[in-house]
Amino acid sequence: MPRFSIVVPSHGVAGRLSQALDSVLAQSFGDFELIPVCDAPDAPAADVVAGYAERDSRVTPVHSPPSAGLPGARNTGLKAAVGGHVLFLDGDDILVPGALAALDARLSAVGDVDVLYFEHERTPWWEGEPTNPAAPLLARTPKGAFSPDRAPQLTGVALPAWSAVYRRAFLTERDLAFPGDHFTDVGFGGLVALRAERVAALRAVVVRHLLRRQGNRLGLPGEHHAELLDQTELVLTRAAEQDLPADRLKPLFEQLFAAVLKTAAHPRRLTSERRAFFRRASALYRRHRPAGYRAPGGSVGVQHRLLASGSYAAFRTLRAAHRTASRAAALLPRPRGLRTRLRYAAALRLPLDRNLVVYCAYWGRGYACNPAAIHAKARLLAPQLRSVFLVEPEAVGSVPPGVEHAVIGSRKYWQVLARAKYLVNNANFADAVVKRPGSVHLQTQHGTPLKTMGADQATYPVVAAATGSFAKLLARVDRWDYNLTSNRHSTEMWERAFPSAHETLEYGYPRNDVYCTASADDVARVRKALGVPDGKKALLYAPTHRDYATGFETGLDLAEFCEAIGDDYVVLLRAHYFYDQGPGRGGGRIIDVTGHRSSEDVCLAADALITDYSSIMFDYANLDRPIVAYADDWDVYRETRGVYFDLMELPPGRVARTPEELAAVFRDGSYADETATSLRAAFRERFCQFDDGRAAERVVRRVLLGEPPESIPPVIALAERVPAPAATLVRS
Repeated sequence: MPRFSIVVPSHGVAGRLSQALDSVLAQSFGDFELIPVCDAPDAPAADVVAGYAERDSRVTPVHSPPSAGLPGARNTGLKAAVGGHVLFLDGDDILVPGALAALDARLSAVGDVDVLYFEHERTPWWEGEPTNPAAPLLARTPKGAFSPDRAPQLTGVALPAWSAVYRRAFLTERDLAFPGDHFTDVGFGGLVALRAERVAALRAVVVRHLLRRQGNRLGLPGEHHAELLDQTELVLTRAAEQDLPADRLKPLFEQLFAAVLKTAAHPRRLTSERRAFFRRASALYRRHRPAGYRAPGGSVGVQHRLLASGSYAAFRTLRAAHRTASRAAALLPRPRGLRTRLRYAAALRLPLDRNLVVYCAYWGRGYACNPAAIHAKARLLAPQLRSVFLVEPEAVGSVPPGVEHAVIGSRKYWQVLARAKYLVNNANFADAVVKRPGSVHLQTQHGTPLKTMGADQATYPVVAAATGSFAKLLARVDRWDYNLTSNRHSTEMWERAFPSAHETLEYGYPRNDVYCTASADDVARVRKALGVPDGKKALLYAPTHRDYATGFETGLDLAEFCEAIGDDYVVLLRAHYFYDQGPGRGGGRIIDVTGHRSSEDVCLAADALITDYSSIMFDYANLDRPIVAYADDWDVYRETRGVYFDLMELPPGRVARTPEELAAVFRDGSYADETATSLRAAFRERFCQFDDGRAAERVVRRVLLGEPPESIPPVIALAERVPAPAATLVRS
């Protein structure tokens, strides 16, 4: 009996069938049977399959009439299968290299499971970035085999049939087959998940789904969309029959009705009988709504409530309003406003102002980061240059006296962008900004990358969705002339994440210069400004943003932590800059410094750093002070966000996984012992290569003054640098 039976329906894909079959036969793991399902012996696909069957005895074609559709073809292949596990592969998809070996290894590790879910990659037919829709669902699954009750988000209805491998005996013993004609994956996946007792996950891409230019057949207009309700009713009825627990029923209900609402709101899918579709969906919603169910927030929640009430007229009005707003937004000129657009176009025809430098940091959040450090140094080394800092209206107050600024979106904003020879940013300028011949764009970045960035985010759907168009992102990258890095790791990762023709400057981050130039008096001044009591040890707690979370949560009860470590410490809380608005979160021994303009000041004030996966650790390491990594959700973060290296293998100091472990390293002093010091030294060797206190000078001389590379001051060796002194701790 072969390990795998691979069923490949072939209707309508004869032109792409060969690559699917080749991807299977080229696998390094060879214990399988390949079952192509053809329409008839004389069908176009049958001719393709015949050649493979003659060359390889593992290819055993079967036939299913076109009238049986995709469900019939898969069911026919399933009946013919004799392997221990069954994998369904569409005829225009492929198995990635090493896929079967990975499945075999995972099945051997987890034992006899009914279903092994895995990731898949959706690849555009021509250009664009692939996505991995299964990754968020699998990111938080247990490591080994588990009961479906332990991963209620795996309802089966949100994953295609070819995103899992099934134990054949499980399918046959429970008489599980593909139902209906259309949306069969919804019904099959839901029924399988309801009947499975032991499942597992493989967090790796196994199938590459090649999107068609004409789109999915299910997305075409027609009456077949009513069958989505058939599949929804089938799954929810079975769930009710087996009295599915509430914690599993809720995600099943939400995922099914997410698809239903998407269809109901789509103007081109339901060409007729829209009202009938909505009414039937409403009846199903009310009949199967879980007890105590609360609709989600926002626009989706409004749609849920309208569906529950059967208010088709209100639902139609809501969707029409959304479509009208979307169309209106698409028609807005960029830059917005015809008058502004004309003024910008006119300014672009004027000569470049060769003494004008435009700076921006964090999309206009204020005078901060590398652009601010370069600006300050340019005022000393190149006073002949006129500098303008771009800020949002609410950030005008953060601009120091004497610094010229322009409010983003204003007339002056577009004028200086059109005329400036030099444009400096730590993020990106707006899409509408034109890269003029002769202008110089400097990308300074705003951290060393642990998490994936740029084009490397494409395979992580949670962050990819937030990033938007990668084609537009790379178009912005193409405007760069220089890209700044602070270590060789960054150089390599930026080249991967932002492929383009710009020149890399391994000069260090100018904002980090202060870590080598600040004095004890500077440290004392900052601590006093932040309210750190004399004699107290200040611990900076700086967690990063979670792309898969909504809003800011510390992940750590700071009051309990302070109580556990004793009265010698205070905590400086600095949330990610996404959350620097609103009232302070401090009180007592917790000082909220999220809104403080300078992260460099906050780092200078801190005697030690506690962070999870924030890039602040790379900057803080320049101070050679203790760092503790609080990695309570590392596995989820790594799988969902993607990382460039394993922080647990290369930490900057002690690692704590629980609040108790974190408190313990401060109570017993191990956060600053020899082991912690050794780990920090290796971390500094790798990530503090170019931050020697002269980065801003190098940038100004090379980029703004045009000095040749050979005249730029060399980087001072790490062993020769003297970091700013800590207030209460003695550096090893």
